[in-house]
Amino acid sequence: MKILILGAGQVGSSVAATLAREDDDITVVDTNSDYLQKLQDHYDIRTIQGRASHPDVLARAGAEDADLILAVTNSDETNMIACQICHTLYRTPTKIARIRSPEYLSQPELFNNDAIAIDMLISPEQIITDYIERLVNHPNALQVLDFAQQKVQLVAVKAFHGGPLVGHPLRDLRKHIPKADTRVAAIFRQGTGIFPEADTVIEADDEVFFIAATKDIRTIMAELRRLDKPYKRILLAGGGNIGARLAKALENDYHIKLIEANPERAVTLSEELTNTIVLLGDTANEELLIEEDIDKVDLFCALTNDDEANILSAMLAKRLGAGKVLSLINRAAYVDLVESGSIDIALSPQQATIGSLLAHIRRGDIVAVHSLRRGAAEALEAVAHGDKSSSLVVGRRIDEIDLPPGTTIGAIVRGDEVIIAHHDTVIEAEDHVILFLIHKRYITEVERLFQVGFSFF
Repeated sequence: MKILILGAGQVGSSVAATLAREDDDITVVDTNSDYLQKLQDHYDIRTIQGRASHPDVLARAGAEDADLILAVTNSDETNMIACQICHTLYRTPTKIARIRSPEYLSQPELFNNDAIAIDMLISPEQIITDYIERLVNHPNALQVLDFAQQKVQLVAVKAFHGGPLVGHPLRDLRKHIPKADTRVAAIFRQGTGIFPEADTVIEADDEVFFIAATKDIRTIMAELRRLDKPYKRILLAGGGNIGARLAKALENDYHIKLIEANPERAVTLSEELTNTIVLLGDTANEELLIEEDIDKVDLFCALTNDDEANILSAMLAKRLGAGKVLSLINRAAYVDLVESGSIDIALSPQQATIGSLLAHIRRGDIVAVHSLRRGAAEALEAVAHGDKSSSLVVGRRIDEIDLPPGTTIGAIVRGDEVIIAHHDTVIEAEDHVILFLIHKRYITEVERLFQVGFSFF
């Protein structure tokens, strides 16, 4: 697939790095030569320096025969114009654009081939807001991912010392939870992926990814770790797009306070938010945090655009007694450094955003993709098509399918029925199959499994 990425910022460079490891033909366009040189130094991709909305730059980048345009510059207008030019001049099949402004997003009728020719909108701020909202609803989870229109969830938890399953093999899971079926999709121990088998023993501090019907998630989580009380008091540090969206999403169900350093922005937020207390101040001001009873806060979320400020304020909040702290961190190296320390959840915005993009880039009928473990692992939802003569999965038991190393089929959604996968489960046509890949490098092989051919011999 020939893919043209417009914008070499955090999202664009992360997507380019992800796809460069696969078999795609990637070209990246940006005005910043330093960004482009850094990509060229590390990956086998082509780069073009210039404005992404200029027709001559798009022509030099090879837009004429591109299969997909991914417009992720920092300008909504540039992204929209670039997609429109590619549609008008080249009839590019798939056009994806990052749109950040709520004023544009609130008018979805603007975006179609008869108006502004964009096939899919990506709003990183909304993706992150939804992501954090799911974590708020599951206080024990490190990660919560939805599949099959929220019928199934993949949840990551950290097993605690003395927990019901710690020290026991996975085969005992059914004895502990006779009324709720689940499948452990993967275990990460000290950063290393372990393929789960019946005799695999869970150890304290293991990061356990399990999959189950959404209605059974809380019951199963209780077996893996002590359930925390639901959050009540939440303090948001940073009133940018993400902070404002999250406050608006949560303020009717939780006691929300929001700290914003910019006086004008603080006034605007106080007018827009109805049940949120907006405070003017520095997110890392120790006196302010103590004054606002940080030791009684259940969840502290550092949501500014500054990685260092987020890390410092989250660490300070934790030291002052906050129950759990979450920090947005853009630099991957920082995520690895802090996640094992005093910060409970380090969230990478670009990794969360990439999952939405990859679902439109993957081959085969891939309807959802989630990047895990800072991009090292991947969970995806694929639809099985065809029959036993044209498909490598339809009509076959799971133990008959030649899955790549470290790949697990966790669940199957058939209509409204959620089926937790076992070795003798047979996949049928139009099943939604949820897979977990410990090693993302095998993604191409998984895609091939779900592509329909004329015949297989």
